[in-house]
Amino acid sequence: MTRKTRVRFAPSPTGPLHMGGVRTALYNYLFAKQRGGDFIIRIEDTDSQRFVPGAEKYIIEALNWCGIVPDEGVDQNGQVVETASERHPHAPYRQSQRKSLYRSYAEQLVEGGFAYYAFDTAEELGAKRAEMESAGETFIYNQTTRMGLRNSLSLPESEWKALLDSRTDWTIRFKMPENRVVKMDDLIRGHVEVNTDTLDDKVLWKRADELPTYHLANIVDDHLMEITEVIRGEEWLPSLPLHYLLYEAFGWTETQPRFAHLSLLLKPDGKGKLSKRDGDRLGFPVFPLQWVNAEGEVSRGYREDGYFPEAFVNLLAMLGWNPGDDRELFSLEELVEAFSLERVVKSGARFNADKAKWFNKEYLRTKSVAELTELYIPVLQSKGITIVKEAQAPDFAGKTFSQDYVERIVKLIQERATFVADFWDIASYLFIAPASFVEKDAAKFWKEENYTLALQVADFILGFEGEFTKESLEGPLEEYIRSNEWPMGKVMNCLRLALVGASSGLGIADIVTLIGKEEFARRMEFIKSTLN
Repeated sequence: MTRKTRVRFAPSPTGPLHMGGVRTALYNYLFAKQRGGDFIIRIEDTDSQRFVPGAEKYIIEALNWCGIVPDEGVDQNGQVVETASERHPHAPYRQSQRKSLYRSYAEQLVEGGFAYYAFDTAEELGAKRAEMESAGETFIYNQTTRMGLRNSLSLPESEWKALLDSRTDWTIRFKMPENRVVKMDDLIRGHVEVNTDTLDDKVLWKRADELPTYHLANIVDDHLMEITEVIRGEEWLPSLPLHYLLYEAFGWTETQPRFAHLSLLLKPDGKGKLSKRDGDRLGFPVFPLQWVNAEGEVSRGYREDGYFPEAFVNLLAMLGWNPGDDRELFSLEELVEAFSLERVVKSGARFNADKAKWFNKEYLRTKSVAELTELYIPVLQSKGITIVKEAQAPDFAGKTFSQDYVERIVKLIQERATFVADFWDIASYLFIAPASFVEKDAAKFWKEENYTLALQVADFILGFEGEFTKESLEGPLEEYIRSNEWPMGKVMNCLRLALVGASSGLGIADIVTLIGKEEFARRMEFIKSTLN
């Protein structure tokens, strides 16, 4: 019988969610949705020493911002996500709340001969490691060393049973079989074989905190939550033989999930895993949302840097997967339709900060003027600009402008921007007059012969009697300059410098018809007083 697809993203709340983790969540989500299955978020918080307050909420908020919403799991407020058909048959979804489950499973393995109790202290293990290293050997806790260590395999039964009662620092370790080849299949990497003699006896459960390690907890939880595919980072690939053997030891091979291990996100130069340090050094975020640590240090986030969530998701999807053609822009719904693990690459995916900006620019171009205006208004307000709903002429003295005026500007500059915040950098002069001028532009264009002509052009504009719109003014303005055989570029750049503060910017007809004759005249008077 074909099982319903069920996949999970299982982050640890030990800090902010790296963009590589978001990509893992995204690929799980796409895989599930394409097959009409369930996407589950499970919080693996058994590492109490590395737990960071606020990290769980950050993880859920980041995924929600990306539109990666679970069918089951924990929501932003710590509540169990409601499902349409069933009421959380697999809850709870935090491993710390499931801790009572794991000891019995660990002891079941001991009883079956697949695991054993270990009583070695950290000091004893350190001494054994040093002893073997001094002899030029590498210490591995496995079949070659276990009988010389303190555990229920090497000690008399009466002794180790007494230690179970008297000590609280013992563990349960998996008993790795000797000289066995574990044959495994990975949905991305194909067939893999590993000899167990190269593996160690991993700790599965710790008496000190009564919590499992990842190896036991994820196997038990994936089984109980009926997970059909485990899609996770390649850092877990070395653990795959142990996980195969655990499924076998429990007798769960018929319901064992299929595995897929994703490649790393690499630094821009391709040399090593992408880290926060790389982002700090090269000037780009590696986290979806801004994060402030306990010391008050701020790490940049894609959301706060002005990226659209759709652009961020599209960027992540293409870091390690391709659709098989030249297409690069996909909505989340289109990704669900197109995605396949077969087209996920085995090698690492190199991050390109310029490509990330390209994605955002492309999505900005698709946004409506009304939507971008709503996003731009808070930026304007942060600059001391007041925006009113009612139609009114621009009030430069009172820094008050209508929403319609903002929309007209957004429409003109949308194609020039990468982020909404760029609108201010591109055209702040349409809200406030320039108080200074680009020195090299002034040196180039503010020469007496150009300035004299520019003043005459300004008089033409101020005396223009037709409808004062770009469409009505642009043709006559150019004809006036050409008919006088004046140098178009020099005159226009000199005039633009007076209005913008630089020789680059919108066309003169666009600028003057937006700011109006009164503000245009005031700026020209300012230039006259400055030059005189």
